Amino acid sequence: MSKDDQLHRLLRDRFGYQYFRDGQQETIESLLAGHDTLAVLPTGAGKSLLYQLPAYLLPHGVVIVSPLISLMQDQVDRLRQQGEKGVVMLNSQLQGSARDQVLHSLGTFRFIFASPEILTNPVILTALRRVHPSMLVVDEAHCISQWGPDFRPEYLLLKQVRQTLGHPRLLMLTATATPRVRRDILTKLGLDPDHVRQVIRSVNRPNIFLAVKRVTTPAAKNDCLCQLVTSLPGPGVIYFASRKLASQMAEWLQEQTGVVTAPYHAGMTAVDRFKIQQQFMDNQIQLVCATSAFGMGVDKNDIRYVIHYHLPANLESYMQEIGRAGRDGQQSVAILLYTPGDEGLTSQLTTISLPSITLLTQVQHHQLRPSVLGDNQELFTFYLDHGYQPEQIVTAFRQRRRQLVVSLQKMLDYTGLQTCRRRFLLDYFGEGEAAFPPPCCDVDQPQWAGELTLPETPKPADKRRGDWRQRLRWLFNQKADQ
Repeated sequence: MSKDDQLHRLLRDRFGYQYFRDGQQETIESLLAGHDTLAVLPTGAGKSLLYQLPAYLLPHGVVIVSPLISLMQDQVDRLRQQGEKGVVMLNSQLQGSARDQVLHSLGTFRFIFASPEILTNPVILTALRRVHPSMLVVDEAHCISQWGPDFRPEYLLLKQVRQTLGHPRLLMLTATATPRVRRDILTKLGLDPDHVRQVIRSVNRPNIFLAVKRVTTPAAKNDCLCQLVTSLPGPGVIYFASRKLASQMAEWLQEQTGVVTAPYHAGMTAVDRFKIQQQFMDNQIQLVCATSAFGMGVDKNDIRYVIHYHLPANLESYMQEIGRAGRDGQQSVAILLYTPGDEGLTSQLTTISLPSITLLTQVQHHQLRPSVLGDNQELFTFYLDHGYQPEQIVTAFRQRRRQLVVSLQKMLDYTGLQTCRRRFLLDYFGEGEAAFPPPCCDVDQPQWAGELTLPETPKPADKRRGDWRQRLRWLFNQKADQ
């Protein structure tokens, strides 16, 4: 049996698919040939298969580094539903005798999911090194660039983690990465770009219509949001930068529209988040008001719209989040609501107060307690504890601050475009010219509401008030001062 036949047979018998999606087979063949591989495939392209299928052809287990417990739990549940028993999740919740038992039998697991934080534990690393994993997978690899150095700095240690594990073949997965971010990922993992296979596919999702609605006041934004929820066929997701506002708006929207709505954010218990996620998957909930904590582990293919109430910090996050819509390939819409000054909140949420070199030096030499570093003392002591000098820390954070300002400005540029939004996004991600069949975006198609054909979903009859396209045409034709 040829290698190609073997892959297709495993794809059919183990996973129930007849064909590979674009980019899947190329990535899998690269890994099986022993190459470190960076795969940038659009949201909904089936990235989990890229490590799950090779795992059945490799001699030892696969370690998957994942940023969220909910995302790991989702993958673990899916594998177990497929009949796979050799799967385990390592995180801070695994403690005591339960952890000892898992570590003792680690060699029996085919799939080992781990948070980046848990991999800084020497006991965990020693146990993993003993089982000689065949592959290390970094899921959501853009986090290496996007989150460091000011958030989840443990991602910056994955280079050393791989060295400790004996340099297993490496798979880096993401849906959005500009050429700069791709270079940054490889640099921070200590890889030579000339020796890494890169499988890159377009971030373009032509079935997602792009629109921006500019309003001048928070009250006008709330009215607009209410009208959108009333008009658009669901299911839908609305992203907020604030946990508190996500909860408040979920309650308010349900009262105003009759659409079954729930909040979702990291401030809720794991049980509540899981319950809401499952109800949303089963269509018991039609709308989720979420923070960025929602999405990575949610594989719901019929989300019809994604609305951003607050301005995302960068275009990478925006593309990740709107990519939750339309995974079934049917027409969907992404709408960004913008009020002048929204960028102030986004900047405030992403800005960290940076201590002076002198203060960091005094903490480094134990002349002052780490508490003088303020709310982010754990972040800065992390770098000091891992051998970074105060000058290096300050330089890195200043550079990061400049990157954040540039990224936010790009996001602002997107809101004020007078040219095609899709072309702007593809240019940002380093893609060439492409033809976009209408409808594409609200700049190219100002009467877009009359041209979209969104699959309808039943809503309470007293809330529908006529054709949704007419209501949207009216809404988007209103001037920004209303």
